[in-house]
Amino acid sequence: MRRLLLAAPFALLATPAHAATGEAVNPWVALAYLVSGVFFILALRGLSSPATSRTGNRFGMIGMLIAVVTTLMTHFPGDVIPNDLIGTEPSSFFRPDWASMAEILIAIAIGAIIGITIARRIAMTAMPELVAAFHSLVGLAAVLVGWAAYLNPGAFGLLVDGGIGAVSKVEMGLGIAIGAITFSGSVIAFAKLSGRMSGSPILLPARHVINLGTLAAIIVLTALFAMAGPSETMPLIIALTVLAFLIGFLLIIPIGGADMPVVVSMLNSYSGWAAAAMGFTLGNTAMIITGALVGSSGAILSYIMCRAMNRSFISVIAGGFGAEDGAGGGEAREARPYKQGSADDAAFMLEQAEKVIIIPGYGMAVAQAQHALREMTDILEEKGVDVKFAIHPVAGRMPGHMNVLLAEASVDYDKVFELEDINSEFAQADVAFIIGANDVVNPAAKTDKSSPIYGMPVFDVDKAKQVFFIKRSMGGVGYAGVDNDVFYMDQTMMLLSDAKKMVEEIVKALD
Repeated sequence: MRRLLLAAPFALLATPAHAATGEAVNPWVALAYLVSGVFFILALRGLSSPATSRTGNRFGMIGMLIAVVTTLMTHFPGDVIPNDLIGTEPSSFFRPDWASMAEILIAIAIGAIIGITIARRIAMTAMPELVAAFHSLVGLAAVLVGWAAYLNPGAFGLLVDGGIGAVSKVEMGLGIAIGAITFSGSVIAFAKLSGRMSGSPILLPARHVINLGTLAAIIVLTALFAMAGPSETMPLIIALTVLAFLIGFLLIIPIGGADMPVVVSMLNSYSGWAAAAMGFTLGNTAMIITGALVGSSGAILSYIMCRAMNRSFISVIAGGFGAEDGAGGGEAREARPYKQGSADDAAFMLEQAEKVIIIPGYGMAVAQAQHALREMTDILEEKGVDVKFAIHPVAGRMPGHMNVLLAEASVDYDKVFELEDINSEFAQADVAFIIGANDVVNPAAKTDKSSPIYGMPVFDVDKAKQVFFIKRSMGGVGYAGVDNDVFYMDQTMMLLSDAKKMVEEIVKALD
């Protein structure tokens, strides 16, 4: 009885592979995976705030280290150490085959070198496309693992009566399908975010019918694959893989630039579910826990962002299901009169202000102007000006992009506010200082039903007494490809220059 009580908590961590083979779960392995899962949860908690993000990253690294070491030490044949804790036959824990281990460690070292090199060289402006690229690798890994398990099921403990069990086939099919969708979708997201493909929606004729038909075909193929005999499965799994790659492409190309932050979050969720599905195939509890955490948190974040943008979550994940084929706004309007000012003009009016609200956008990231902006903020506060930062949920190219940049520049997080918390304050603001943002302050989202950003909540900068708008030139439009009436308002002063250069000039004029 005592042994059964000791074994009960670890039975909860048993995977389908253990259930199929009747193999008991080694309690120490289960405990190690449980501890790694706790660290992953702590990592997510830490990453919820810039103030604790470094600690969250460290927790995630520790959790992954525990999971990887445990997996390496338990999945290679070698000397078996008896374990009679739960009264089972001798089981394995530390049993590595060092020859196989060396190959794995070499592969890990190569990947680590590549990852460290990319991370050190990548600019913050390229972080969104880097994240999309990493998601594609997770998806591709899931596809490759699924195929490896299909081609050599004995090595994965999946053989039941000479063939792969139906449950294992379903897990394998789902893992391959979700992984393939993640890979091809992330490749398109990378191309859009990096400028290799237009950020405008690419709307195919009858795309909804094509998407729904393809998804239905994937579901049917998965069911047929699970029920088919060993000699009939190869054509089914090939068709399943090809269609999954295709639907990932079809789902992302109709999504426009304004929704790309949601896409990045959504693909993050997909990568988590792909990892979880492969965790069931491999019988790896850590992959199931981690994949579920990533998948669910990514889905929740995507839903929150959709609500913040007044978008339908279903329409976005279905590939712009609610988009209108005839949506306009892709071209800049004909030239209209506007006011242009200088750094000296802006500095003088900022000094006279009592309250300034700064709205950063992707242009700030491109110019790397966050440090100069923090310096300007410090000077204004010394002069008694109340300065706050307003962050839109989709500012930049991925969730939290602006928050990361401001945290990098050591901006006090107490001064940073989300849209719903600060939008009502623009009516009392003396200056709305827009640096590199466009779509998130565009009133067309409230008034122009033909605009691709219609319905997206935006900052009410038009209510501020004075608006300073920093952008490189009047010729460009936002990522969504629409002109902005804020440029031409009576209280708007356009500061046409590189964002960093303009802010530095304002700082000099304030001294």
